[in-house]
Amino acid sequence: MSSKGIHRRTLLLITVAALGYFVDIYDLVLFNVVKRESLEAIGLSGETLKRYDVQLFNWQMGGMLIGGLLWGVLGDKRGRVQVLFGSIVVYSLANIANAFVTDTSAYAACRIIAGIGLAGELGAGITLVVESMERTQRGWGTMVIVTFGALGGVMARLVGGQGAAWSDALGLGLQGWQMAYIVGGTLGLLLLVMRAGAFESGLFKSALDRTDIVKGSILMLFRPRERMKRYVCSVLIGLPVWFVVGVLINQSDTIAKAIGVDGVVNVGDSVMWGYVGLSIGDLLSGILSQWMRSRRRVVLIYLTVLTACTLVFTLSTDVTLPWFHVMCCLLGISTGFWALFVTIASEQFGTNLRSTVTNTVPNLVRGATIPITLSFTGLIPWVGASGSALIVGGVCIGLSFLGVMGVKETFHSDMDFMEC
Repeated sequence: MSSKGIHRRTLLLITVAALGYFVDIYDLVLFNVVKRESLEAIGLSGETLKRYDVQLFNWQMGGMLIGGLLWGVLGDKRGRVQVLFGSIVVYSLANIANAFVTDTSAYAACRIIAGIGLAGELGAGITLVVESMERTQRGWGTMVIVTFGALGGVMARLVGGQGAAWSDALGLGLQGWQMAYIVGGTLGLLLLVMRAGAFESGLFKSALDRTDIVKGSILMLFRPRERMKRYVCSVLIGLPVWFVVGVLINQSDTIAKAIGVDGVVNVGDSVMWGYVGLSIGDLLSGILSQWMRSRRRVVLIYLTVLTACTLVFTLSTDVTLPWFHVMCCLLGISTGFWALFVTIASEQFGTNLRSTVTNTVPNLVRGATIPITLSFTGLIPWVGASGSALIVGGVCIGLSFLGVMGVKETFHSDMDFMEC
């Protein structure tokens, strides 16, 4: 195939992965946008609503833990493209079903299944791009995927707020939250028509028929000690991102009361501004990484900025609502090293474990939202919302610094190697 043909196929692959991650993020954050409206629609209110608000989000995160393991292993054994589109089918159907739940049990089941599906999209896309692009150029590909994908959070807020109007215009007679879930599921299914244009990684195909190597083994990640260190450190790097998303953004109404925000804080608006910032931050981190020819140094810069933003966010007093939204955006920008975090994890490991790592690492971080949010809510009675956020955030950011110091620089690394 000509170099022009290869270039066109690579661009198509990046486009498919970016659109897939866009829908992935849309569905990932949609619950936090429509949770109050949807839970009230099935009869919840007061403290019961607040309890299920947290529980259902944690069920979704738990599903992503399961899905990370499932899709990661399948990606190394069966192929990256199969995972990319298999995950789309699962989360699309789960979200369409979520539009018609009538009780908390059905809601929980849909969030678990959706979480399992959502777990495969990013890892498969990043693995394909890392293995298909030149070593000094692959950072551009992962940057495009995550930068565009983060805008799915913005769309979730816009559709979540206008779902009822869309339903009325189409004569469907659905509530706004139902329409929002249907839109997400439908967008995912529409992506399947692009499957014909996606191609499998050449590195994976060359390893597929080899019988002298083990592929997709979870146990291999924990031996020898050096490989386990690489894996654990890769996970630790991403913890602050979901501390910000899971606590500072998703619990922004609670924190707003603690710092005295002048106005009513809508979590959906916080999510939107946070993901606007996240998209900007991912774009800037990708550009910086290519310019500095380093991933680790850029992550260290971002962690320093995030520390400052967290202090400002939690220690401010008498904040206006517009400034609160600005702070949400700045928090998003300072966590815009998500693309670098996943790319670093993917580049640390050989082809026979790369999908397993690239899927499990971000989903372990997402799953860590469960103990992070539980720690935050558990500490509130003792130190207040601001103090709790500072303590939990300090631990997450500190562990991330340790994680960055424990991995090697991989900007120039060749991806054609195996783990033995």
